[in-house]
Amino acid sequence: MPPDGDELQGAEATQTAVEAAPDELAGLRQELEAARAKAAENLDGWQRSQADLANYRRRVERERAEAYQMTAAGVIARFLPVLDDFDRAMKDAPSGDDAKQWLEGVVLIQRKLHNLIESEGVTQVEAEGAMFDPNLHEAVTHDESENHAAGQVIEVLRQGYRMGERVLRPALVRVAK
Repeated sequence: MPPDGDELQGAEATQTAVEAAPDELAGLRQELEAARAKAAENLDGWQRSQADLANYRRRVERERAEAYQMTAAGVIARFLPVLDDFDRAMKDAPSGDDAKQWLEGVVLIQRKLHNLIESEGVTQVEAEGAMFDPNLHEAVTHDESENHAAGQVIEVLRQGYRMGERVLRPALVRVAK
């Protein structure tokens, strides 16, 4: 029996669909590749955002630590003249029984003040007998000395202090020629 009109139309539609399938499949593949590319782009953006956030947190923490150190350094620097006065008083302490109690009290105060600044991370600048370093020392005089090499610190006139790597105050020193 010969095919009727409806069957011919159905066959033609099927033939057209089969011929269109490769084009539609290619289009779907392109859409899939575009979606994959977009997903990869979004993943990359998300990973960058996560890295930026981690870097921001580290930077804020570092800045906070530096701000604390700057504040503490400013406060401690105000204590240093008092410490100098105590050091001078200890150097010129009176002798005798009357001075014994005074001296014990001054020693106690001096020790307490030294402990306070040391607990904040402040250390003395090594100067006596060291080679002169303009980053740590401030030369007041250059004197002849047979007992010291040229450029060596002869005497510390005022103690220097540092907090971490930051010099709060350089040591005032006499240096050998």
